[in-house]
Amino acid sequence: MALAHDLSLAFDPNLGLDAEVRALNRQFDGASAHKILETVIKDLYADEVALVSSFGADSSVLLHLVSEIDPKTPVLFIDTGKLFPETRRYRDLLVARLGLTGVRSEKPSPEDLAASDPDGVLWMRDTDRCCHIRKVLPLERALDGFSAWISGRKRHQSATRAALQVLEADNGRIKVNPLADWSADDILTYARDKDLPPHPLVAQGFPSIGCMPCTDKVAPGEDPRSGRWRGQDKTECGIHWPTHGREIDGSGI
Repeated sequence: MALAHDLSLAFDPNLGLDAEVRALNRQFDGASAHKILETVIKDLYADEVALVSSFGADSSVLLHLVSEIDPKTPVLFIDTGKLFPETRRYRDLLVARLGLTGVRSEKPSPEDLAASDPDGVLWMRDTDRCCHIRKVLPLERALDGFSAWISGRKRHQSATRAALQVLEADNGRIKVNPLADWSADDILTYARDKDLPPHPLVAQGFPSIGCMPCTDKVAPGEDPRSGRWRGQDKTECGIHWPTHGREIDGSGI
């Protein structure tokens, strides 16, 4: 599909965010991930878009695509203070390998930690609040000033993501999911063709990698995200909820 040459529809201030999303999803129907990213980064939201990356199991593919378009693109990495050390080392490896110059590591505020997690084991008592303090709030602060952000979510990852759209309206911003229709094989093939290094924990049975206390190994045939918050009725950390965790404390973020 050739994208419409006139993209003025996306910038019409009289359109609501939901209408903008619907229009752009029609324009991007059938477009490649590279074309979507190139249009978003260079045209639609130039200087107003950031990639949010966990530097997890599948992250190298999206980071590589962005590096080919503009290695100066802001990349927001939320360092919760509970990550595997392998993830931090993997971040540093990919930054050097891909020549990424816009990576920013964001951490929870000392005030939030002192108020809600002074002993560092909130994850044992309330995983939702722990994620809120250590991931949701830092991301919201980091996104200040951006009108759009890029996510690496994919439909194949879980049942809760099966209907994922390429673009979404999210808390007053546009969220872009350029890999929404990529399969697990697509990711592996791209990474192999581009000689991208894997996250070291993947070979140890971790196809989805979050914070160390709340990430378990996954058995063959299980949902790739089944090791996240094992045994709990929880599938997301909160940064991908439409309300950005408002139901935790009414903060409005």
